[in-house]
Amino acid sequence: MLIDIKELRDSTGMTQKEFASRYGIPISTLRKWEQGESSPAPYVAALLARTLPDTESSLKRIKTRDGKTYYYNPVKKEVSDVKGNRITIQEDLEGVKEQNLALYLEDLFEGFYRLQDKFNRDCRYDKEEDILWS
Repeated sequence: MLIDIKELRDSTGMTQKEFASRYGIPISTLRKWEQGESSPAPYVAALLARTLPDTESSLKRIKTRDGKTYYYNPVKKEVSDVKGNRITIQEDLEGVKEQNLALYLEDLFEGFYRLQDKFNRDCRYDKEEDILWS
């Protein structure tokens, strides 16, 4: 199966710079892959594809007004962003108004990113200081 890297990147909504940075690919290499001047090893393309949200037919794409894209997998009961972050949910999202759902997902992931940043700061701080929390 041949994977089109540009199509793969486009599906994330990321710019070349964002995609290259996210996956540690030199931007010049990514550009060559997308322009057909060279191509990644098949296993590299497959690994990249596996890190992105599922591409199953049951996956529902939700776009916000400002162009952010989220995915809903009703089979797995999870939502994901273009970075591959997945959050398991309990609520069935069928019937939720699409415009509202985009806002809810944006809020959910913004909260997730804030908590993730706090977690990372706490871990860095813990490495630097001799503190035990209780």
